[in-house]
Amino acid sequence: MTPASPEGSPELPAPEATGAPAVRLRLDLSYDGTGFSGWAAQPGRRTVQGVLEEALGRLLRLAPPKLTVAGRTDAGVHARGQVAHVDVPMESWQAEADRVLPRMAGLLPRDVRLRSAREVPAAFDARFSALWRRYSYRVCDDPSGPDPLRRNEIVGHRRPLDLDRMNAAAQLLRGEHDFAAFCRKRDGATTIRSLIRLDWAREGPDAAAATVVADAFCHNMVRALVGAMLAVGDGRKPAGWPAEVLGTRVRDPAVHVAPAHGLCLEEVRYPPDAELAQRAAQTRRTRKAVPAAQTRRTDEAGPAANHLARPPGLAGL
Repeated sequence: MTPASPEGSPELPAPEATGAPAVRLRLDLSYDGTGFSGWAAQPGRRTVQGVLEEALGRLLRLAPPKLTVAGRTDAGVHARGQVAHVDVPMESWQAEADRVLPRMAGLLPRDVRLRSAREVPAAFDARFSALWRRYSYRVCDDPSGPDPLRRNEIVGHRRPLDLDRMNAAAQLLRGEHDFAAFCRKRDGATTIRSLIRLDWAREGPDAAAATVVADAFCHNMVRALVGAMLAVGDGRKPAGWPAEVLGTRVRDPAVHVAPAHGLCLEEVRYPPDAELAQRAAQTRRTRKAVPAAQTRRTDEAGPAANHLARPPGLAGL
């Protein structure tokens, strides 16, 4: 007998179990991370992946399909330009393709929105095909604190910030480095990343925003970098201190990880369809652990390092 779902309707098999022709979909979405325990599904917790997979399953009348995401955001982190992919039976997709966005708007909670859903080549991988991810981080240094209407997306900082000092510190961090000093390390994974852009600009008289672009990010990397630069901006540390910490490749207790709610995933960029498989294969190779002796800076390594430092599609960043 087919098991019943909590709603009492038959629980249908996952797409990969049906043997029917399947299509790969690219999903572009945004969400307010305030009420979520991050992206990744966790038993007993409300997560973006969990609510999105449940809604897709209800729409397509399937067991919740498994999503692969470009960036697994932490609890409280927002996204304006998150990307995921999923494989679903072609017949189920074709039955809903013309009305998927309004239907999903009705199925999803108000803090998640599916912005687009379209068929993509089977070589598309939301995680490994990405050329780069762009994040923003927003801070208010007005002594009265942030606008209460923006309290869930901007972090209050009690001291005034000198953005010239922060940009001087940021310049020393750009390029390909081992970011172990600013990451939570995982066994068997490299902490070498190419930091393509990192700079600060004012958004009005009392708010500042960082733009951070890299080929990929380690766990807590952006928030740790921001925490280090805030210490520079308010005068507690010299401009060269974050680069000194970077060079040690060891976590420094003086680096405080900035709060999650100031961080937002703004955009993920992919190559043309013909280059998707090549990019995914390249990314998988570079994610393997690399000995520390092979760590390079782009200004020292020459052309061999620059495939990560300035990937295609970077115009305007």
